[in-house]
Amino acid sequence: MSRPNTAPQPTTTAAPAPALVSATATAVPSTTGLAPSGSFAFRGDVARPTTLTVADLRRDWEQHRVGVIFDCATAGPQHHTFAGPLLREVVAVAHPRFDPARRKERSRFLIAVGGGDGHHALLSWAEIDADFGDAPVLLATRMDDRDLDGDGPQLVVPSDRCGARYVSAVTGIWIGLLRLAGTLPSEG
Repeated sequence: MSRPNTAPQPTTTAAPAPALVSATATAVPSTTGLAPSGSFAFRGDVARPTTLTVADLRRDWEQHRVGVIFDCATAGPQHHTFAGPLLREVVAVAHPRFDPARRKERSRFLIAVGGGDGHHALLSWAEIDADFGDAPVLLATRMDDRDLDGDGPQLVVPSDRCGARYVSAVTGIWIGLLRLAGTLPSEG
């Protein structure tokens, strides 16, 4: 199946977009990193480990809508419509431990997303950062006009041709600095 190289741009739907998460979000002890059933936790190199629900995502952030086509290794081409907030806006609630004014520092951070079925995906901060890749990655609250409250949010990477980084039933998001043990090998 042929797919254009340009990613669809999400369109916004009418929903309020407060700048901060409501007081209903609760902190997760950094030693456990576990979120209660039906929610997901932010942990890692963050100042405020936080637990959120799909309802929090829908209520506290602007909802973007995107139609996607991706190839699934087991089920073939998939056509879906997702709605939810941009990942880059939601992760800000956890206050990643970097200086926002330092681009090189931000570009060293990674985001790992885990799902209820054990599936994981990795993104670089630069992919979603407006100064770099500016990818419209979503934490979807709806799929094909169906609420995901019972399932949990889904990571949606509209620019991906395959569905390997689409993570269903997100249970945790880790944000952290890439720390190299040594130097990278040089080309020679």
